[in-house]
Amino acid sequence: MINVGILGATGAVGQRFVQMLAGHPWFSLQVLTASERSAGKRYADIVNWRLDVPFPEEIGDLTVSPTTVDAVKECDLVFSALPADVARGIEEEAAAAGVGVCSNASSHRMDPDVPLVIPEVNPDHLGLIDLQHERGRDGFIVTNPNCSTIMLTLALEPLRTFGFSSVQVATLQAISGAGFRGVAGMEIYDNVVPYIGGEEEKMATEPRKIMGSLNGSEIEPAPFTVSACCNRVPVIDGHTLSVWVDIDRPIDEVKEAFRSYAAPFSGLPTQPERSVEYLEQPDRPQPRLDRNRGNGMTVSVGRLREGLRFTALGHNTIRGAAGASVLNAELIYKKKYL
Repeated sequence: MINVGILGATGAVGQRFVQMLAGHPWFSLQVLTASERSAGKRYADIVNWRLDVPFPEEIGDLTVSPTTVDAVKECDLVFSALPADVARGIEEEAAAAGVGVCSNASSHRMDPDVPLVIPEVNPDHLGLIDLQHERGRDGFIVTNPNCSTIMLTLALEPLRTFGFSSVQVATLQAISGAGFRGVAGMEIYDNVVPYIGGEEEKMATEPRKIMGSLNGSEIEPAPFTVSACCNRVPVIDGHTLSVWVDIDRPIDEVKEAFRSYAAPFSGLPTQPERSVEYLEQPDRPQPRLDRNRGNGMTVSVGRLREGLRFTALGHNTIRGAAGASVLNAELIYKKKYL
């Protein structure tokens, strides 16, 4: 078993990590970190469990540690659910100390030698781990993308062979993406907020790195542009995307590409049966009905029309956050980087 820890185990994404790692067949959850005021206490006593699944009682007796390198230096791998401003330093220190870091934070996503990975799309980018080692880092940092970037890029992957140069996307993003206290009730109830700080910039840059080519020691960005408009809507979980792509191919041909798409690997515990699933109903996908497909790890696609236009949806705290990091870690383990 691989001993793992979670940096920032009490927030929305941290709790998803706990849920997904409790009883994991490959990873043994040994360390949970949180703020100084929670350190030294039982996890069950300090966490305000807000997920719609039962609390994993076997984790409740773990003593919470402060968020320091000393707390995790005996782990083989840590999962980071820290805010970006806190994550940068602690993740670098952990990697320097020989610990593998799978991060959900944005701090290192665009670093030239850090892989920004969606396993179904760019598993070869894990080769940058070797470059980190050559540059003197005993451990490594691997990141997963922004939640909406993951939904968009996975939906684009089956279309890669058609070629495209322009992607436009409008997002309808769930409030859980802002954390438990991220959006005040009076701000979001009966409302749509047409701004999410930094989100549109991430969507413009991250897909090009993910779908780019690893040429030796650097990634050459993919040759397309992304124009995004991001909106916060009063949905608890599940980000919905309306996507336009400049592909001029028959609709039936594009639909078949979605239907026949299969991941380039198998056998990872968190991997869904279908990473991308095409839905035929004219009014799908919908967050409440489709966000939990594949245990929250499937991206649903539907409403394919001339243009080329379609709708995509995924669970933002599972496929778009904790589940993405866990799947990355499973691929890292399978490729023998641990």
